[in-house]
Amino acid sequence: MSENGTEPDSRWIVEVFPVGLLQCNCVVLGDREKGEAIVVDPGGDIEKVREALRRHGLRCTAIVNTHTHIDHVGANAELRDAENAPLMLHEADLPLYQSLAQQSSWLGGMLPTPVLSEVDELIHQGDVVRAGELAASVLHTPGHTPGSLCLHLADHGLVISGDTLFSGSVGRTDLPGGDYEMEIASIRERLLTLDDETRVIPGHGPLTSIGRERLVNPFLARPPGKLSP
Repeated sequence: MSENGTEPDSRWIVEVFPVGLLQCNCVVLGDREKGEAIVVDPGGDIEKVREALRRHGLRCTAIVNTHTHIDHVGANAELRDAENAPLMLHEADLPLYQSLAQQSSWLGGMLPTPVLSEVDELIHQGDVVRAGELAASVLHTPGHTPGSLCLHLADHGLVISGDTLFSGSVGRTDLPGGDYEMEIASIRERLLTLDDETRVIPGHGPLTSIGRERLVNPFLARPPGKLSP
C-alpha cells in the first residue's frame, strides 16, 4: 500500500483513514472494475467515508463492524441509509450494539449515542464478504468483545484485525464482555496461523504485520489458552 493506504495503479482499493474522536481506522476495500466496496468500521465522519468512495468511483455494497464498540459504529446508520448497503456484524456482539447509550456513559458522554441502525446480516467464522471479485473471509476472534471478528483477504496478504491485535499490543478486555485469555487464544489460533508477510490493519494506530507481532508483541510471549470449538 502507498502511504495513504491505497493500492497504487491497481484494480484493488485498500484505503485506511482515521475517523471519529477516538480515531478508529475505517477501511475501504474496493474492486475498481466492478465499482463495489466493503466499508469496515465507519466509526464517524460520514462525509470523509463517502468522499473516499466517490474518489475511487465505488458504491458501498457491504458495511462490516469488526465489533460494536461505540467508536467503530458511529456512522453505521448514515452510511447504510446513504448507500443502501447491508450492515453486517457477528451475532455475539448484538447485545453490545444495542447498548450504545450505556457505552456512551462509559466515556462520560464524550461520544454521543449514535442512531442505532438495523442489522441486515449476521456473519460468522468462515463466512465470506464480497465486493465485486474481492473476497474477505470472516475470522471470529472473541476476547476484546464476544463478537469481535477479523477480515482476511488471503489473495492480498491482508488482515483487518479490528481491536483484537494492534502494533505491539492487543485490545483491552476490561470492558463488559471482554476476556483476556480468550483474546490471546483468538490471536494465536486465528491470526498467528497466517503467513508472516500478512499485513495487518488494526482498529487504531499504525499498520503492522503478522511476522512482526509474532516476534515483538509482548502480549504474545506467554503460553496460550485455548478457544472453544
